[in-house]
Amino acid sequence: MATNLFALVREGLQAEHAHAARTLLNGEADDNEDNASTFWLLFGAYLCFHMQLGFALLEVGSVRVRTTKTIVLKDAATICTGALVWWAFGYPFALGDGKEDSFIGSGDFFSYRNDYEAGFFSKWLFQWTFAAVAAAIVSGAVAERCRFSAYLVYTVVLTGLIYPVVVHWAWSDGGWLSSKDEDYLEDRSGKFLNPEMGANGLIDFAGSGVVHMVGGGVALMGAVTLGPRLGRFDRDGRPTDAEGHSSVLALMGTLMLWFGWYGMAPVSTWRWGAMQLAEKVAANITLSAASGGMGSLLLARGAGEPNDLPLMLNGILAGLVSIAGPCAVVEPYAAVIIGILGGLVYYGAHHLLLKLKIDDPLDASAVHFFCGAWGLIAVGLFATEAGVTLGEFADSEHFGAFYGGGGEQLGVQCVGLAAIAGWTLVTSGILFAGLKTMGMLRLPPDEEISGLNHPS
Repeated sequence: MATNLFALVREGLQAEHAHAARTLLNGEADDNEDNASTFWLLFGAYLCFHMQLGFALLEVGSVRVRTTKTIVLKDAATICTGALVWWAFGYPFALGDGKEDSFIGSGDFFSYRNDYEAGFFSKWLFQWTFAAVAAAIVSGAVAERCRFSAYLVYTVVLTGLIYPVVVHWAWSDGGWLSSKDEDYLEDRSGKFLNPEMGANGLIDFAGSGVVHMVGGGVALMGAVTLGPRLGRFDRDGRPTDAEGHSSVLALMGTLMLWFGWYGMAPVSTWRWGAMQLAEKVAANITLSAASGGMGSLLLARGAGEPNDLPLMLNGILAGLVSIAGPCAVVEPYAAVIIGILGGLVYYGAHHLLLKLKIDDPLDASAVHFFCGAWGLIAVGLFATEAGVTLGEFADSEHFGAFYGGGGEQLGVQCVGLAAIAGWTLVTSGILFAGLKTMGMLRLPPDEEISGLNHPS
């Protein structure tokens, strides 16, 4: 009897110890995955931040040498200003802890909390680099004739209001376009549930619409409001030669941007445990960039134009912008098609803007706004059922129209496109019109002609 009782006690203790050991190991595994995901986001943020150097080199190489010092100073000031604004109220409006409002976020102003959960600052930093990309896009469209003070003002408004509102719509837990809602499953699968818009909500994995349409839309309104550079069009309205002074710098800048995309897109999985998705995303952006560059070059040759490096470089960027949104939900062969068509969209937008006498020195609006819009539409056409499942979106029954997924997802994508375009164009149009009315927007003609290398 005593022997049996002793055996039962021993078995009970062994079971309790085993349970405690499993609990400890599971807790350590969870902590390890959390730490790995934090590192993953930090790594992506570092790569994305490297894109700022790419933007600066591309812009400097694409303009006249007499304005280079002023341009890089403005780029540096834009980065610093944007970081402070994102800390103060940009991130709170975008992804702040108060998620009750489907239009704009709240909470976490100045990143102040009584208790920080693990990963808070890695998410903050990663998202800041996206905001910095949106701000950098605008700089190229208004180059060589915009006042320094205007750069700072539009950076504050863009990173503090225009961009955060769109981020909240599309990427927060409670945004009305978001693929997740307030009932978002906070489990390790990360699967999104019950999007308010129906289907899967807006699928914009790495920002074709949220980042590039916003930056490109503000760039377009800036270029329109500023007007063309002096001498950019002759008396008959034909564009004059306005080549940049360094093809090497432009090439280096474009390749650095391509490199940075490997942080922007694959790391948008947000967690370490999604490497199967991340590797697919990396392959897709590579193929789309390559096909966009070659597609633009061959299209120009077919139209009887000479080999043009800026056209090919912008074709590469067009492919990258086009694939940013659909990169997680399409197959590699579709990424090639999306890139080629992205190059076509860029080429058509480039010539349309010239026809309308809109002077965008870097074709920023043609690349980012128009190709970003195409990227959103491409999701509704080319997303596969397997891609939606792998991307862990809400409803794998809604996917691309070309694969029998119906038209609901395409409809959601078009609604998102219209909302982002409308918000961005209207708000930035009001902003630039106000700056112009106050005489704060454009340089005086003598400074524009001389290209003085100091801010005005």
